[in-house]
Amino acid sequence: LQLITEQADIPLSRGAEMKGKCGTNESELELSWLDQAYTLKLSFLKEGHNTSRGPEASWKLSRIQFTYDTSERTYFKDAVSPGKHTASSHRLSALVTPAGRSYECQAQQTISLVSSDHQKSVQLLLSEVRLQPFDIPADFVFSEEHKCPVDQQEQLEETLPLILGLILGLVIVVTLGIYHIHHKLTASQVQIPRDRSQYKHMG
Repeated sequence: LQLITEQADIPLSRGAEMKGKCGTNESELELSWLDQAYTLKLSFLKEGHNTSRGPEASWKLSRIQFTYDTSERTYFKDAVSPGKHTASSHRLSALVTPAGRSYECQAQQTISLVSSDHQKSVQLLLSEVRLQPFDIPADFVFSEEHKCPVDQQEQLEETLPLILGLILGLVIVVTLGIYHIHHKLTASQVQIPRDRSQYKHMG
């Protein structure tokens, strides 16, 4: 997980403080690090909707808020306007996942945020993510994963040559089997000699 602005590449610290609240339809995760110089809030929403198959429920990442302090010297060396700023998402609908399942994505995804300092652009980079804000079966246990479209496509690209190879191999085996059976059947049949001079030996 990385947060990138025009001036700094800010990785999420492994020692980040975590807190949050879990609800039936709304959940929130808050991460802060470097003495709260950086704070990331992720809000999740669970909602139902009607489909051709009937009513279904899903959850999504509905809001992101990132607070960063450009006067903090670890990642900001020469900030033009040092101080605290907030970047947030607007009308976000990301990581959409069927209810009762966890979200998993190994590929990198980018979500753009709007900063209170309009001279800065902020992007949230997500990679190797596994999340489940609702319907958690037990502590530290994820439900069945729902893979992101990029991972699904990469998995298909990896398995498609294998599947095609297996199909081709099966076709070759079947063809050889049919040829072998046909050869045995025709070999066991009485061969009528084409040379008429051999007819006198028959009978």
